[in-house]
Amino acid sequence: MPQVSNLRYVCFLGQPFGGVYLYPTIEAQAAHLLYFVIKNHPFSDGNKRIGAFLFVWFLEKNKHRYKPNGEIKINDNGLVALALLVAQSDPNDKELMIHLICNLIL
Repeated sequence: MPQVSNLRYVCFLGQPFGGVYLYPTIEAQAAHLLYFVIKNHPFSDGNKRIGAFLFVWFLEKNKHRYKPNGEIKINDNGLVALALLVAQSDPNDKELMIHLICNLIL
């Protein structure tokens, strides 16, 4: 059973606060989704797998999974490496991880 308190942030990724989006691009929203699910451990097991799935699903639903030429933005091996990197990263490096993820999917 997921810990509801650790899932709250997922509901607010695309919501404005005071008329300003905290995560203004699809890439920023996807990056934060991946980071938060992996680092906040809302599930008792499988947070990296679930985070990776939600990341790909979110990109797909928002039509950002593929480059304009039809090539996938991040392949399976890259996604695994990225999930492991996020999981092992220092929480103080959050903005660096978000920036890295965003650059990989632009």
